[in-house]
Amino acid sequence: MTTDALGRLTALLEAEMKAVNEAILARMDSPVALIPQLAAHIVAAGGKRMRPLLTLAAARLCGYQGERQIKLAACVEFIHTATLLHDDVVDESKLRRGFASANALFGNQASVLVGDFLFSRSFELMVEDGSQEVLRILAAASATIAEGEVLQLTTQNDLSTTEEKYFEVIRGKTAALFAAAAEVGGVVAGASAEDNAALRDFGMDLGIAFQLVDDALDYAASQAELGKTVGDDFREGKLTYPVLLALEAATSAERDFWTRTLAEGEQGEDDLPTALRLIEQHDAIRRTIRRADAFIDRAVGLLLRFPESEIRAALADMARYTTARKY
Repeated sequence: MTTDALGRLTALLEAEMKAVNEAILARMDSPVALIPQLAAHIVAAGGKRMRPLLTLAAARLCGYQGERQIKLAACVEFIHTATLLHDDVVDESKLRRGFASANALFGNQASVLVGDFLFSRSFELMVEDGSQEVLRILAAASATIAEGEVLQLTTQNDLSTTEEKYFEVIRGKTAALFAAAAEVGGVVAGASAEDNAALRDFGMDLGIAFQLVDDALDYAASQAELGKTVGDDFREGKLTYPVLLALEAATSAERDFWTRTLAEGEQGEDDLPTALRLIEQHDAIRRTIRRADAFIDRAVGLLLRFPESEIRAALADMARYTTARKY
């Protein structure tokens, strides 16, 4: 599976995605010049647009013929973009999608404040939609994302982090928005509670798999492909799934290495190559991808309750692309 799967879904929703992009550009506008300038920088850097695509695809899957999904897809992308701006400040990231991050170019203060602006725009779009259920789903997701990020801070540098805690973090910081993006597509289509629950679970499983692959790529991809600095998670002391697997099988000497580099934050220039070797030695990348594949299998199975269609097939292919991607 290649990026052709994502391209196929995008092509099926081309007219709607064009309308979403127009809505994004219109709502980024502000008389305060720095706001559209900084927002345009991160939007221009590209990205897969998976979350707004999920909203559009879910609405189409449920037979919706209206236009409410356009603003809501833009809303979802604003929430995502706001979290990226804030995350890059928290993580002190210098690269985003192969370009200098917004905080590297414009500074931390501007990045945080423009992130706040985009969050506010997303809530304006929710209110304009007029649905209490849509507002409930997206507002709850926004809060859950913040909780996930804060929870990740508490697990940083903590070698006692459990697999259960790790999954709690990624369900919050990443998968919650995938779940909400898919669910609101069903809500605007007037789908049944059971169908909406299936869409929500599909998005949740897809989001968990997406983050598992992200965590694997941080130790396995090339920087050119990844679009950000390889090893960032290691340098930041994050206890991601590949590290948890390597820790589980670590010898006493290996555990001392992880304690020094992650728990105590004492890292030298030779430590990342050592970490990469240990991750490979314990087969942690392949095992992480295999775990992601299990979530994708479950996600694709959830789609079978919906009528067979081109959009259903494209959604399933897009889900499978998630664990085959290199960035």
